[in-house]
Amino acid sequence: MKQIKKFLLPEDQIPESWYNIQADMPNPTLPPLHPGTKQPIGPADLAPLFPMELIKQEVSKERWIEIPEAVREAYKIWRPTPLYRAYNFEKLLDTPAKIYYKYEGVSPAGSHKPNTAIPQAYYNKMEGVKKITTETGAGQWGSALSFACQMFGIELEVYMVRISYEQKPYRKLMMNTWGAKVFSSPTNLTESGRKILAEDPNSPGSLGIAISEAVERAATNADTKYALGSVLNHVLMHQTVIGLEAVKQMEMAGDFPDIVIAPFGGGSNFAGIAFPFLRLNLQEGKKVRCIAVEPASCPKLTKGEFRYDFGDSVGLTPLLPMYTLGHTFVPDPIHAGGLRYHGAGAIVSQLLKDKVIEAQSVHQLSCFDAGVKFANAEGIIPAPEATHGIAAVVREALKAKEEGTPKTILFNLCGHGHFDMSAYEDYFNGKLVDHELSYDELHQGLNELNTHPLV
Repeated sequence: MKQIKKFLLPEDQIPESWYNIQADMPNPTLPPLHPGTKQPIGPADLAPLFPMELIKQEVSKERWIEIPEAVREAYKIWRPTPLYRAYNFEKLLDTPAKIYYKYEGVSPAGSHKPNTAIPQAYYNKMEGVKKITTETGAGQWGSALSFACQMFGIELEVYMVRISYEQKPYRKLMMNTWGAKVFSSPTNLTESGRKILAEDPNSPGSLGIAISEAVERAATNADTKYALGSVLNHVLMHQTVIGLEAVKQMEMAGDFPDIVIAPFGGGSNFAGIAFPFLRLNLQEGKKVRCIAVEPASCPKLTKGEFRYDFGDSVGLTPLLPMYTLGHTFVPDPIHAGGLRYHGAGAIVSQLLKDKVIEAQSVHQLSCFDAGVKFANAEGIIPAPEATHGIAAVVREALKAKEEGTPKTILFNLCGHGHFDMSAYEDYFNGKLVDHELSYDELHQGLNELNTHPLV
């Protein structure tokens, strides 16, 4: 029987609506709280940071939110993305499991992030916004938003986590090419940055710190809005174009996944591919296991606490109900910069609390080992973030071999590693180490949350 390697949808099959899982969750998320009053916040509290259309999407309980035609037209540059059957990887692992991957590295920015960057830039443009601030870890989100803001004629200021700024200079140059100004965070440009530098002049930075700086810049400038690349409800919803396409492509393949896997930083990657399959679980009684995979050095889902916490390090954002390691937690400077975030999005946190999804953690060395094996088998060099999903795929595929069960596994190959070769260089030269949190490290940030309301 002839093997079909990739499954392609035509442009007219780009989803017309995003899927909003809030309509189908067993339990709703708890409301975000004002950082000062500790009372639930309303749209007016978010208006200084976000355009009103995104605020409406953030709180909407409608199952389907229509994608504007201008956004679907922009999506056509790279969507629909291909679905591949990983025959060679299956052979290398000698597993009875069938392995598929949805490849988001074909976007201009090289990752899944433009799926939400484009609509966020569009809605800001429709509201007359001239300037946006944001943060970025490894640079995928900053690159994506730079691309989107250039498309819609919006000025962009990016606060890039210092360790990634130093490790990934070509990501910075990508952002510069699309017209963005990029700063190594923490900086002396904000009160938040100056506070961090006063405490630790050599701080490697973190996503929480960079968020504080970007939020401060937006909140103190009337002509500026803020954009976030993960965590928030509307961001996760925009990413569901990945899974909605994948459902159709699995039908083309005549198959259906037993397991869906994706790396986890704040939630957009995982939500993008998993939520449309969770819809089938919640509405039709399917039994797909959806697994979020995080670094062992930043294990908020597997070792964190479920409670209210700030989304940033300084405490400028609303308090969100999340699995967290504490907003002051500064993760080990692993190469997967996009996964170095202290907390998880409210929706994913609630789903994990309700046991609708699963979470696993993996060590850095096993991730790169899996990434190199995948590159040798399938030809695509994955981003360090993506290797976390691949490591979990290896784990599940070998488990299927031990049990003799022919599982079907689908994972999100969220981006390529073309700008991350220094990470692979460190791996090949034996410079990478595994870091697992000690008891003291794990509880350092959590102890500071005692004054905040428990969930």
